[in-house]
Amino acid sequence: MTVRDADPTGLHRVLDDTVVLPQAAARLDTRRELWPDEVRIRVERLNLDAASFRQLERAHTVQGHVDRDALRAEVLDIVATRGKMQNPETGSGGMLVGVVEEVGPASPLGLRVGDRVTTLVSLTLTPLVIEDGLAGWDGHDEQVPCDGYAVLFGRSIAAVIPDDLPAALSLSVMDVCGAPALTARVVSGYADATVAVIGGGGKSGSLSLAAARQAGARHLIGIVPHEEEAARLRASGLADEVVVADARNPVALREAVEKAGGPADVTVVCVDVPGCEGGAILATADRGTVVFFSMATSFSAAALGAEGLAADVTMLVGNGYVPGHAAYALQLLREYDGVRSLFESRLA
Repeated sequence: MTVRDADPTGLHRVLDDTVVLPQAAARLDTRRELWPDEVRIRVERLNLDAASFRQLERAHTVQGHVDRDALRAEVLDIVATRGKMQNPETGSGGMLVGVVEEVGPASPLGLRVGDRVTTLVSLTLTPLVIEDGLAGWDGHDEQVPCDGYAVLFGRSIAAVIPDDLPAALSLSVMDVCGAPALTARVVSGYADATVAVIGGGGKSGSLSLAAARQAGARHLIGIVPHEEEAARLRASGLADEVVVADARNPVALREAVEKAGGPADVTVVCVDVPGCEGGAILATADRGTVVFFSMATSFSAAALGAEGLAADVTMLVGNGYVPGHAAYALQLLREYDGVRSLFESRLA
């Protein structure tokens, strides 16, 4: 390699004129040849970020009908143009499952050729090439079967997929594995906490409820947008109270949480729609903590909203990484039948 010396953050793959990290880059170098600390993955499946997929659906909806061919074509165009999957509207990407096909001699990741892995870093910073035109994807959900390759850097993170779980299920869990780990860490700092999870019936939400329970929460409140999802969450047994509320309506959300036993010491935001910042703040007690795991969150709205409401709350950005997060999320899936049932119903 003569272009640039290897950098563990992947700077050598950035093709921009200015020096930026791969996540902020407009385009990445996707050559197959590896720098010494890199790993190349033969991609089997992408898992698009939920906020990104919903935005793509909205962008290609005409008279109530989603043009799935146009949606698929846009994903292909994004990857071909940018050398990675990063939705230009949401800024988010997702993750992937594949098989290790080559390991650079200086790679610190501990992977071996033939390992079936899921990446625990975002597609927004992962060099990616799709070689089959997404011929096997109908565009109806976030999980995208495909053939191609991706490159991991020296500071990337990947986990070998366990043999006891289907690959699609493992991918769904690891896509959101940062949420339960950080939730558990925050909840463990409170005695007998009341925890509200906005989007408690979803992937990150159900795992966060289980994590809060395991971390010693006294009272769990799950907030969902409609009764059908509420019925599923009640059946899972993960929450003590399940309420239906529009998280974009701050007053309605505050009142729903208070009636269910709030305000919350910890509020976890796991929904992929904008406009939930004010309600999350109002639903949280003084000296409480709000954890934002949604890529649809406006962090300026959250900061200015808390200031304007004179809310004495700590606000955290869930960055998707906590040491041991993948193993912990899979442990919750195995130990809580309600979590697994919700994940499997979504896959079905």
